[in-house]
Amino acid sequence: MDAAGIAFQILQSVFVVLAAPALLGWVNQCRAWLQNRKGPGILRPYFLLWRLFHKEAVVAHNASALFRATPYVLFGCMWLAAGIVPVLATDLPFAFAADIIALVGIFALARVFISLAAMDIGTAFGGIGARREMLIGFLAEPAMLMTLFTAAFLSGSTALTTIVETLAHREFAIHPGLACAAVAFLMVLLAENARIPVDNPTTHLELTMIHEALILEYSARHLALVEWAAAIKLFAYMTIGIALFVPWGIAEGSDWLGLPLAVAAAAAKLALAGAGLAVLETVSAKFRVFRAPEFLSTAFLLAVLGMLVHFLTDV
Repeated sequence: MDAAGIAFQILQSVFVVLAAPALLGWVNQCRAWLQNRKGPGILRPYFLLWRLFHKEAVVAHNASALFRATPYVLFGCMWLAAGIVPVLATDLPFAFAADIIALVGIFALARVFISLAAMDIGTAFGGIGARREMLIGFLAEPAMLMTLFTAAFLSGSTALTTIVETLAHREFAIHPGLACAAVAFLMVLLAENARIPVDNPTTHLELTMIHEALILEYSARHLALVEWAAAIKLFAYMTIGIALFVPWGIAEGSDWLGLPLAVAAAAAKLALAGAGLAVLETVSAKFRVFRAPEFLSTAFLLAVLGMLVHFLTDV
C-alpha cells in the first residue's frame, strides 16, 4: 500500500461520514419544498446530532452489554460498507478487502445487531420492530444480491472496484438487463432505508413503524450514533447505485488531479438522487406492512429478469 493510496482512502472515509447527514438533510429539504413548506434546512441533521451527543444517555436497568454496544457496531458496519464502495476513486487500498457478497453481509450483520438490541429490553414495540426488520431483510437481501450479480456478470468479477472500472470504460449503451437491475435496486434501496412506500422515517405510529420501533429505547449519544449510521447507510446505498449504473466521473486509483472532478461529480449525482428520492416519497403513499413482501418479491423478480436478459442478449 502506497502512502498516496492510504491518504486517498482516509479522505474518502472522512468524506462519507461528514457528507451523509447533509444528504439526509437535502432529501428532507427537497421533500419540504415539494410539499410547499419552508423545510428545516440542509444542516438540520448536524444540529440534531450535536444536541444528542451533548445529552445524558438514559438506559433501561435490564439492558445488557449488547444493547449498549449495538450503536457502535452499527456505526462501524455502515462506515465500513461505505468505505468499500468507490465513492471518489477506484483501486483504493481497502477496496479489495471485500466483494459485493461481503458488502451485503456487512449490512446483514448490522441488521442482526439492531434487531437483537431491540428485543433485548423486552418491550412490545422492540419485538414488533425486530420481526418486521428481519422480514424486510429476508426479502431484500436476495434481490440485492441478484442486482449485484447482474453487474458482476457484465464485468466478470464480484469486486466492486472492478465492476465500476469495467462499466465506466464500456461504450455508452442502454443494457436491458442493467435497466431491470436498476429498478430492482431502487426498490431495495427504499425498503432497506425505511423510506416510503415501505416505511415512513418520520412516523411514530406503533402499528406502522419499522425502523423507529427498533430505536425507541435509545437516547443521547446512542441515538445519535444510530441516526448517523442510518444516514451513512442511505449514503452508501446511493453511492452503490451510482457506482453500478452511472459510474462516470469517479477517479482512477490515487489520481489526486482528478479529485476535484470526482468530488463535484459525486456531489451532483447525490444531489440529483436525493431530489429524486424526495419526489418519489412525495408522490407515493406508505402501504401496509403486509404488502412489503409483494413489493420486494417484485424487486427480486426484476433482478432475476435482468440477469436472464443479460444472458439472452450477450453476444
